[in-house]
Amino acid sequence: MTAPPLPASEPTPSATAILWADPQRAAAFQNWLTGIGAAHGLLPETVRLASADASFRRYFRIDATGNAASRIVMDAPPDKENSEPFVQVARLMAEAGVTAPQVLEWDRSHGFLLLDDLGRETMLDVIDPARPDASRPLYDQAIDALIRWQLASRPGVLPPYDRALLERELALFPEWYIGRHRGIAVEGQLKERLERSFRLIVESNLASPSVYVHRDFMPRNLMVNVAPTLGTGVSSLPPEGALAALGRPGGGSAADLGVLDFQDAVYGPITYDIASLMRDAFLSWDEEFVLDITIRYWEAARKAGLPVDADFGAFYRSVEWMGLQRHLKVAGIFARLTLRDGKPRYLADTPRFIAYIRSTASRYMELTPLLRVIDEIEGTSALTGFAYGRV
Repeated sequence: MTAPPLPASEPTPSATAILWADPQRAAAFQNWLTGIGAAHGLLPETVRLASADASFRRYFRIDATGNAASRIVMDAPPDKENSEPFVQVARLMAEAGVTAPQVLEWDRSHGFLLLDDLGRETMLDVIDPARPDASRPLYDQAIDALIRWQLASRPGVLPPYDRALLERELALFPEWYIGRHRGIAVEGQLKERLERSFRLIVESNLASPSVYVHRDFMPRNLMVNVAPTLGTGVSSLPPEGALAALGRPGGGSAADLGVLDFQDAVYGPITYDIASLMRDAFLSWDEEFVLDITIRYWEAARKAGLPVDADFGAFYRSVEWMGLQRHLKVAGIFARLTLRDGKPRYLADTPRFIAYIRSTASRYMELTPLLRVIDEIEGTSALTGFAYGRV
């Protein structure tokens, strides 16, 4: 998950504002930047921190000569971060007609990348949670980008979102959230209830058709006011008929919306990214708006020929169960970021995920054991109704 970029009003710091724990890595960065600077018209003295994320990656912004656009530098130490998936998925997104950062330079041995700069304003920055109707055009653009991405899907290209990965993700919740954060032993009836619920969740998610899955497709990772362009080396686009279903001719990219933080993409359930979009880590919507946008996605996906269930009720159930997988995983990850990695700001958003988990579990009798686990560890009472609400 990517941290928000610095606001446009942020004063430009000097290059010395970037701190390096390893002097050798600092020297390697300066040598690399000097070596590529002239070819891209870069101004090394303007390099400054743009953002850092939940991993070991950092992002710098650097200006270019004249009226040229600024660029982004990714700092991804190879011993901690593998940049190869980022480079691969950036190319796949360009091929799909989705606006994503183009990789301009890559120092594989040191983990430095020079990228297009898609700007400083995310979809999350411009959304007013109190005015869902005003946000609908942005969500329409997000649906457009998502369908283009899914239409480009091919098996055997990205890692499979298989049973083993689903189970590893769910295991984060009992280990990190319940055991280490809440300090509750995962044993006896609590453990049995979790295992029973997890088996049902995994089976439900494995039953969904597979497409390319971004895995963090949410407003914080979607950039607005981006000039629609395609990266170089585009070798394929979705079929003309599918693009016509989106209301635009072929050959363009998703209108004015850029996609970031895609390096963990996999090939898996078609329900995942729409669940991620509408059950956000940092923003909650009322059920009416969630249903509205999900229906819009489902209708557009059917017109584009994507393998969504012909019955919306069945599709929505699958989306909810896929969302449950994500909520449990993220609650565990946020606890781990705090307890292991010293990043406590993420844990502040876990109540939102617990609310998501409870509201979904309360809708399905099969998930009553999971609801009882949540009520036990949180000290809450069973829900008598259902609504997303704002947390």
